[in-house]
Amino acid sequence: MSVLHHFNCTNELHTVRDWLRFTVSAFNEAKLSFGHGSANAYDEAAYLILHTLHLPLDTLDPFLDARLIPDEKNALITLLKQRVDKRIPVAYLTHEAWLGDYRFYVDKRVIVPRSFISELIREQFTPWIADATIVADVLDLCTGSGCLAILAAHAFPDAIVDAVDISPDALEVAQRNITDYGLEDRINIIKSDIFTNLVGKQYDVIISNPPYVDAPSMATLPPEYQYEPQLALGSGTDGLDATRKILEHAANHLNPNGLLVVEIGHNRHALEAAYPNLPFTWLEVATGNEFVFMLRREDLVYSSLSLI
Repeated sequence: MSVLHHFNCTNELHTVRDWLRFTVSAFNEAKLSFGHGSANAYDEAAYLILHTLHLPLDTLDPFLDARLIPDEKNALITLLKQRVDKRIPVAYLTHEAWLGDYRFYVDKRVIVPRSFISELIREQFTPWIADATIVADVLDLCTGSGCLAILAAHAFPDAIVDAVDISPDALEVAQRNITDYGLEDRINIIKSDIFTNLVGKQYDVIISNPPYVDAPSMATLPPEYQYEPQLALGSGTDGLDATRKILEHAANHLNPNGLLVVEIGHNRHALEAAYPNLPFTWLEVATGNEFVFMLRREDLVYSSLSLI
């Protein structure tokens, strides 16, 4: 019997433990894809149940034997059907995503936050930045939900941050998150295609989690990822179209000794082949050193980009 038929038998589920077991089974049987905040069926099931029941997201055990009331069961069933039947990412169902301890509002106008750069920002790019208080101007290119701009504003308390995106819809979501964090006086929303509308602006740090999915991968994305804005995912045949634009113009927008930090997914080998003269520094994140590179302004100026 398909998992979808099991939803008619949920009157037999009474406790949080019952619902957790049922939800994990339903997710596994449906062969859902994860990666929008959770890495597996158990973590996502626990999150969805705790969120729906308005319980602390880090406290499951004390509630396992608590019984659900009918309204709570109905709310859970509604979300589970959308997750299983329609393969909607859980973050779009709950309208929230987390990067560490930071919560962000999300909907289908933006990709679900999951950047490796977030952990580097929280470390204030140590040791490449010796003193976070001297960082005065930060640019977040392709800001989406505004998550990295908000993290940067917290990490560099004396900085003004420009949050840039080509999508007006994405900037509306970013503005909501910026307002939620009370950072309207420190984060500026700017509509721009990469650097197009940033003439004359220069920064101590430029960060970007641009589109970087290559064409073959775009063609085989699981249904969950097809709910996200395709403009924020795909970047040409090799996934480097947006990154090329960033590398072409970044030096003009960096202060002396300024940092450029860019996430490029699984494209490290393609990037190094395309730019053999650039001395990329590959930054260590939780999953390795293949996904985020750093360059200083001087690297870009003196590496003969025009000859590549």
